[in-house]
Amino acid sequence: MIKIYSEILPDQDATVVMGRRLAKSLTSSTIIFLHGDLGAGKTTFSRGVIQGLGHNGNVKSPTYTLVEPYELSGLNAYHFDLYRLSEPEELEYMGFRDYLNDHAVCLIEWPEKGAGLLPKPDLVIELQYAEQQREVTFKAGTELGETILQRLKNEI
Repeated sequence: MIKIYSEILPDQDATVVMGRRLAKSLTSSTIIFLHGDLGAGKTTFSRGVIQGLGHNGNVKSPTYTLVEPYELSGLNAYHFDLYRLSEPEELEYMGFRDYLNDHAVCLIEWPEKGAGLLPKPDLVIELQYAEQQREVTFKAGTELGETILQRLKNEI
């Protein structure tokens, strides 16, 4: 089975398209961790996933709200940005566990800020600069993650 998959993204539009492609491979509740430096494209990628799941409006960064919910038909999307967390316990105060359900795709930026309280991710996605482009690397963290990567790779 595929455990790691990587691709070069030439620009912001390609980052959104890759997120939409991933969304087509999501069929059940999924936990996705997003890693990368500031400006590496985590929110842009998340926008593509959320739009790919059926959201037609704007997708805003949850930097100040910590979470932006998107109630969709089928799977709901919850976009978290934990950059501003002072300590992982703040997740408990915001009711993080309430977002984990059978119909939720949780996209979590800066997951290291919630270390010890977050569930194991199905997918770990790293976005990094590759000269003027970006490279996205997918790593499966669970069997579901491996299945998703196989679907994504088969779509090419």
